[in-house]
Amino acid sequence: MGQDLREAAEAATSAAAAHRESETSLAEAARAAGGEGFASVEHAAAAVRTPEDREAMSERLGHLDAERATVEGLLADPELVAAAAEPAADLPELEAGHERVERDHTARTSARDRAKGRLDQLAGLAGELDAALRAYRPAEERHRLARRLAELATGTSGDNRWHMRLSAYVLGERLRQVVDAANERLDRMSSGRYLLRHDLNRSAGDRGRSGGGLGLRVLDAWTGVERDPATLSGGESFITSLALALGLADVVTAEAGGAEIGSLFVDEGFGTLDDETLDDVLDILDGLREGGRAVGVVSHVAELRVRIPAQLRVVKGRSGSTLSHR
Repeated sequence: MGQDLREAAEAATSAAAAHRESETSLAEAARAAGGEGFASVEHAAAAVRTPEDREAMSERLGHLDAERATVEGLLADPELVAAAAEPAADLPELEAGHERVERDHTARTSARDRAKGRLDQLAGLAGELDAALRAYRPAEERHRLARRLAELATGTSGDNRWHMRLSAYVLGERLRQVVDAANERLDRMSSGRYLLRHDLNRSAGDRGRSGGGLGLRVLDAWTGVERDPATLSGGESFITSLALALGLADVVTAEAGGAEIGSLFVDEGFGTLDDETLDDVLDILDGLREGGRAVGVVSHVAELRVRIPAQLRVVKGRSGSTLSHR
C-alpha cells in the first residue's frame, strides 16, 4: 500500500514537472514563432513545407538571385548612374511634350493615310493613262505622218529646203519646162545675148509666206551678170514675153498628146523693137506660120504692113469703125 502511494506521488511529481516543461516549451515555441514573424505556434506549424516544396522554393530563390544580379549589373551602368544623378524631370513639361508628340503622331498618321489613298488613286489613274496611251499611239503615228505630208505640201516643213508649196512646186516644174522651151527662141531673138533661168528662191511677193518657185532671172551674156526681168527694156521685155508665150505653147502641145495650138495672137509691143530685133521676131513668127499655125499680130507699126501680107485693117470714121480685109 505504501509502495503504491510512493509511486503515485512520484508519478504526480513527474507529471507536474512535465507540465511545467511543456508550458515552458510552448512559451519558447511561441517566442520563437513570434521572432520569425508568425502570429502563433499554429501559424508556424502551418508554414512548415515538405521537402519537395522546399526544393522548389530553393530553385526559385536561385532564379531570383540571378535576376537580382542582372538588375544590379544594369543599375551599375555609368550612364544610368549619371542619369539618376541628374535633377528630377519636370513632369508637367514632359506631359505637355507627350501631348504634342501625340498630336503630331496623329497628324502624321492622318497624312500617311491620305497619301496612301492618293497613291492608290494615282496607281489606278496610271493604269488608265497607260491604256489610253496604248490606244493613242497608233492614231498619233498616223497623225504625225499626215501632218508631215501636209507640212511638206504647204511648204512649212523643215525638210522642205525651199519652203515651197506642192502646188507651187508643180507650177514651178511646169515653168522650168516653159523656160527651157522659151530659151530656144529667146537666144535667137536676142542674138545670143539673153537666156532665162528658173529661180527657186522666193521673190519679193513671196516673203512672209510659204511659196516661191515661180521666179525668173535673166542671164546677160554680154555683161556676165544675172539680172532681174524688171531691168529689161521695153523691147527686151517684149521678146522675152514672146519667147515665154511660144515656149508655153510648145509645152501645152506636148502635154496635150501632140495636139497643135493652131492660132497665136500677139498684141502690140512691136514698136519697142529695133529693126534688127524686129526682123528676128518676124522670122520666128514666119517659121511658126510655115509650120501650119495661124499667127495674128495686132500692131500700129508701119513696117508690119509690108511684112505681113494678110491684114485686117480697122478704119475709123464719123459713123464708127469699119474693117477691111487685105
